Amino acid sequence: MTSSRTDAEAVYHDLRAEILSGGFPPGTPLRETALATRFGVSRTPVREALRRLAQDRLLVAGTRGMEVRTIDAEEVVQIYDMRVLLEAEAAGQAAQARGTTDLLRLEGLLERDRKAVDPDDATRMRTNLEFHAAVWRATHNPVLIDLMERLTGHLVHAPRSTLSVGDRWREALDEHERLIAAIRDRDEAAARSIAAAHMNTARQIRLSLLREAAGTS
Repeated sequence: MTSSRTDAEAVYHDLRAEILSGGFPPGTPLRETALATRFGVSRTPVREALRRLAQDRLLVAGTRGMEVRTIDAEEVVQIYDMRVLLEAEAAGQAAQARGTTDLLRLEGLLERDRKAVDPDDATRMRTNLEFHAAVWRATHNPVLIDLMERLTGHLVHAPRSTLSVGDRWREALDEHERLIAAIRDRDEAAARSIAAAHMNTARQIRLSLLREAAGTS
């Protein structure tokens, strides 16, 4: 039983990360048999992982079993509106509560991303989420961290990341660098302002992508 729970936990985290990074576009069916073969486990832990992903609202029941949930434009905007508020709050709290280890983590992630040579869309989404999660952890506020993780889970990034539009990837990394500096200096006001502006830009790009998709559908 313990092994089954461990397997289910591992499958859950792997699939969740893949969904959030765009590895499974909305509407993609996830079949127990195929996933059990892929992960080298029985169908029981896969079924448990899919159940948890459905609870996270990442999966819904489809015509061929569970599939990645599709969210509408209105919900996307609502999620971005909440992220603008909460990312600013997280940045402000991180500036107050961060430790040396937190700064080293943030600086290391930025250096890694600076060295990436023309990363693909999924990589940009994954590494960006890792950076933001490091900011959340720097708050040392478990309630806020839980809220941010849950909110991020509502937003399935597809079919294209805002970070792949124009020169946004480089601009976002510059903004990450300024955010780290504000957190390092314990400048709460600056950290909040930078984080809010960063997310507002992402929101505006996402709106443009939604309008573009609506015009071609």
